[in-house]
Amino acid sequence: MPDPNGFLRYDRRLPARRPVPVRISDWREVYPPAGEELIREQATRCMDCGIPFCHDGCPLGNRIPDWNDLVRTGNWDAAVDSLHATNNFPEFTGRLCPAPCEAACVLGLGGQQPVTIKQVEVEIADAAVARDGLRPRPASVSTGRSVAVVGSGPAGLAAAQQLARAGHTVTVYERDDAIGGLLRYGIPDFKLEKQHIDKRLAQLTAEGVRFRTGVEVGVDVTAEQVRAEHDAVLLACGALQGRDTPETPGRALRGVHQAMAHLVAANRVVAAAGDGKPAPATLPDGTPIDAAGKHVVIIGGGDTAADCLGVAHRQGAAGVHQLDLYPEPPAERDAARDPWPTWPWVLRNYPAHEEGGERVFAVAVQEFVDDGTGQVRAVRIAEVTVEKVDGRRIVTALPGSEREIPADLVLLAIGFEGTEEQPLLAQFGVTRNGRGAIDSRPDWQATDGVFVAGDMHRGASLIVWAIAEGRAAAAAIHTYLGGVGDLPAPVDPARQPLAAR
Repeated sequence: MPDPNGFLRYDRRLPARRPVPVRISDWREVYPPAGEELIREQATRCMDCGIPFCHDGCPLGNRIPDWNDLVRTGNWDAAVDSLHATNNFPEFTGRLCPAPCEAACVLGLGGQQPVTIKQVEVEIADAAVARDGLRPRPASVSTGRSVAVVGSGPAGLAAAQQLARAGHTVTVYERDDAIGGLLRYGIPDFKLEKQHIDKRLAQLTAEGVRFRTGVEVGVDVTAEQVRAEHDAVLLACGALQGRDTPETPGRALRGVHQAMAHLVAANRVVAAAGDGKPAPATLPDGTPIDAAGKHVVIIGGGDTAADCLGVAHRQGAAGVHQLDLYPEPPAERDAARDPWPTWPWVLRNYPAHEEGGERVFAVAVQEFVDDGTGQVRAVRIAEVTVEKVDGRRIVTALPGSEREIPADLVLLAIGFEGTEEQPLLAQFGVTRNGRGAIDSRPDWQATDGVFVAGDMHRGASLIVWAIAEGRAAAAAIHTYLGGVGDLPAPVDPARQPLAAR
């Protein structure tokens, strides 16, 4: 039985981050492993409440109170099994998910700090690697049916693993040169060292999943060929179409880029260095996109912007400003605006923010300023107010508030507009909806025999939603192929996060 007084005896604590001067000199993860004593203490804070709202906060339906108590009692092997029962890749979610489960923790209702669910999760996941090296679980019998998974992000990989374990032959197609999607080249190593991806890929390979890299479906191989070779297809290509601001004067200047271009280039440099092949940070056409010695302006206030901030520090930027259109959020939940257990609008300070840089709230860029040669030299900003009128966002600049901020490199981290327009869409007979995503039927089919999941279906979202949709789509494919028994389906295509009505 859980300790009903654990949250009274222990305060919320996280392991100390690596010191800033040390960690910005390399690309290793910010958080060192937590000691077993700390994790047991934090797991003890979970009181296994009668209605665990953390289950609803997490679309995967993770058995959070169960594995918290197993950690509390030192039963790590059972905790590993309980965690993997609902989540294929807890080592990813424990490092990358912003933890809506913690926002839904019942302790938050009583004014206490929530359980450190995310930290306990990642320690269990790491314990799994230490204990059995992610032991493969190949199917004992083959169904003789074949599935193509297009895209190797968390949704595609989760579906691939579920289907392979059910006995289907699975081939994952990835247009990049390495498997992992945004996990590989979009997420900096200081948040997710790539060894974690490689260890999981070794497990999937041993379970029979086949990987084809450097193959763009719709270009290198046609949709018709893919459909001819496989009994079902899952599209899990993500939502990589970055939101832009083409109407802003000076947008075409050199030095103004999408944030993902910067992150991908930096990740490739780190990957090359790990292989003993040093390379400069450049775009595919060879254009440099390194923050070293530059004044950097990052436009946007979310995870992608914080990732760019951490990368800029490690590349040796001369200075960094991060601009946010909205006013500075409150430090604590506003119950009138975001009642528990919904995801609250609060100020989130990422590890990158304590490494340096300046955050500027309630401002909008009016112009990217030319240095006279076609290169950006500054951004002209103005203080603004933001209102919602009939569902539309109205941004109003305050007269007399304009000023310039020096900028040699500007990164647009203002969100995503859905999946990219690409040849495979027309070839598979699917089209983007008004949100840039691909709609599906209730059985996850976008068209007969072609399924869709993850950000490509939902729009840019959290990694837990990607894995949940990948698992659910795999269950639908298994049924479509006449598979015996049911696979777990944690969500349906219409499922949405907890929200106040």
